[in-house]
Amino acid sequence: MTVEPLLQFDHSLRQHNTFGIDVRAHAYLPIFSVADLCSAAQNPTLASLPRLILGGGSNILLQADFPGLVLHMCNRGIECTGEDERAMVVRAAAGESWHQLVLWTLSQGWGGLENLSLIPGSVGAAPIQNIGAYGAELQDCFHSLTAFDMQTGEIFTLDKAACQFAYRDSVFKHALRDRAVILDVSFALPKHWQANLRYAELRQAVEQQGLQSPTPQEISAAVIAIRSRKLPDPAVIGNAGSFFKNPVIAAAQHAQLLVMFPNLVSYPQNDGSFKLAAGWLIDQCGWKGKTLGRAGVYPKQALVLTNLGGASGAEIAQLAAAIQADVEQRFAVKLEPEPLYIA
Repeated sequence: MTVEPLLQFDHSLRQHNTFGIDVRAHAYLPIFSVADLCSAAQNPTLASLPRLILGGGSNILLQADFPGLVLHMCNRGIECTGEDERAMVVRAAAGESWHQLVLWTLSQGWGGLENLSLIPGSVGAAPIQNIGAYGAELQDCFHSLTAFDMQTGEIFTLDKAACQFAYRDSVFKHALRDRAVILDVSFALPKHWQANLRYAELRQAVEQQGLQSPTPQEISAAVIAIRSRKLPDPAVIGNAGSFFKNPVIAAAQHAQLLVMFPNLVSYPQNDGSFKLAAGWLIDQCGWKGKTLGRAGVYPKQALVLTNLGGASGAEIAQLAAAIQADVEQRFAVKLEPEPLYIA
């Protein structure tokens, strides 16, 4: 099999990134199977090009035309692959929509992923970022994944430990970056499910509805309602969700900041450090609702940067840099972007 029928040159990526940045790829190849990846890896011309592995495009900031090959994961499929006394194991192809996977598991009556409802992007991209929201992270229900090695052509499996999950981080941002292409991801969904209401806003939303023992479906609905109220739909306003990670600082620095800012929003961590609310820091610097050129900060959530129409990736990056500078000057805290910058 060859890739020639699928390969496109000078291909627009505007529809393939949630910021809606209008840049072009020198070469673009949709991936529907392992055979497509093998063919691309074995093609001398394509193998020599810079490579970008693309899922839903919800966690990247494209700043210029990409001079290499974009491999766009388009494989599909969700299935239950097994079970034991503790969990159901569900496998989803990398090209599946993350939210559609969550809805599918809920339709089967299986909880575990409900707190991660409505997060944009694809299944294959989710482990790279160890996506998280409302008191949960992907690693909480992660079982294993299968990936393709673009250097050796081998298919391999990684368990949770091998993925080296951390806060918005994994081995795919480090040792396996630009090398491993995730093919599918499996999740262990607990049979003895318990509601995760650690996140205060979610807990309050459930309590306001008078739900004493909420189901996974009810928690998902509450999460969807909160996200819909606070975050813009990428199909309407270009954005990548939360743009900055919540910074983690040492206890000593936290104590100093509390003296200067008694209303500081923070969360103690198990290791004695404190996680700060990046949105609160940005809001205190007066950025919520402000614009810089064709880029802006969403009026309802200071963590979200938006494309107001025709913005370039460079304009989004300039806005982010201005925010970072203000936050560091006022709080001596460095904000780290969540999206991967593609220059």
